[in-house]
Amino acid sequence: MNPRSRLPMAAAAGLTAVLLLAGCGEGAGDDGGSKPNDTANKVSATQASAAPSASVTASRRPTITLPSDLTYAFDWPSTGDAVKDAVLADSEQNIKAVDLAIANQDPSDKAYRFYFEGEAAAQIQRYVQAYVTAKARTTGHYRYYDPVVNVSAPDVASLVYCEDQGKAYDFYLETKKVDRTAVSKNSYVLYSTQLHKNDKGVWVTEKLSSQRGSAKCQP
Repeated sequence: MNPRSRLPMAAAAGLTAVLLLAGCGEGAGDDGGSKPNDTANKVSATQASAAPSASVTASRRPTITLPSDLTYAFDWPSTGDAVKDAVLADSEQNIKAVDLAIANQDPSDKAYRFYFEGEAAAQIQRYVQAYVTAKARTTGHYRYYDPVVNVSAPDVASLVYCEDQGKAYDFYLETKKVDRTAVSKNSYVLYSTQLHKNDKGVWVTEKLSSQRGSAKCQP
């Protein structure tokens, strides 16, 4: 989580410089007509206006529905440990929940608030607000890999993982333009999160940090 790519998410925790725009590569933005070329996916006005949604209840995790032009690959297979796998599963959902809040243009979206608390929730709120201010959302493809889960107590854990933003972009809602950036070492980001299991049995993220261009995440 997930301070993710793209627009500045956090004024705190040293994340502002890391979390600029999607892909954050060294290339220039789109000249107006280009679209992300991820498995021949193209963003259309219809997709941009589709209504993503999440249903949240006290006893169930949100059902997250995102725009069809936004896709993910989570290359973190089962560990065989039930607790670690639960941490990974809830972390996968919290990543998607942040993009849902961005797509909904709602800094207080219920889905991400289901998965984040405290300092991390405040960071996510600022991050989403930056997208709302820019009238933009995310598009393209994100890949997550090399997860390392440590469980220090029955309800306390940490997760470190990598993100590949090479095919991820920002989509501007008013102009229908996609900001494409060239892939560089800065397209790869290392994330560190601290989580606890709440009284609903959900692994929520309470602290997070990131390092863009980390040598650990380079291909």
